[in-house]
Amino acid sequence: MYESGENYLETILILKEKQGTVRSIDIARALNFSKPSVSRAVGILKEDGYIAVEAGGEIELTEKGRENAGRIYERHQLLTEFLQKVGGVNSEVAEEDACKMEHIISEETFQGIKRFMKQA
Repeated sequence: MYESGENYLETILILKEKQGTVRSIDIARALNFSKPSVSRAVGILKEDGYIAVEAGGEIELTEKGRENAGRIYERHQLLTEFLQKVGGVNSEVAEEDACKMEHIISEETFQGIKRFMKQA
């Protein structure tokens, strides 16, 4: 899965937790993307089995989608915390950088940071 797809899944997970329901317009607003761009991405995520779209337009993560979104969100949260606590980075910059880093670091590196943060 590409970074953009991971960002969509993470956004759907976060919106679902905050609002209870998620529609394409909610994703467009959260990511500041156009509705056509979101519609295209939603179609791809649906085809790939990450989401289901109900008759009323409500978007639900499938089990596969929840697993991927949860994994990315965990990385995001841990990397943000790591950058703030260990690096002394302000929260806004830490959030932005964690969002970029979560997609590119290896599983081995992530697990190393996770172990380090548990000991810190």
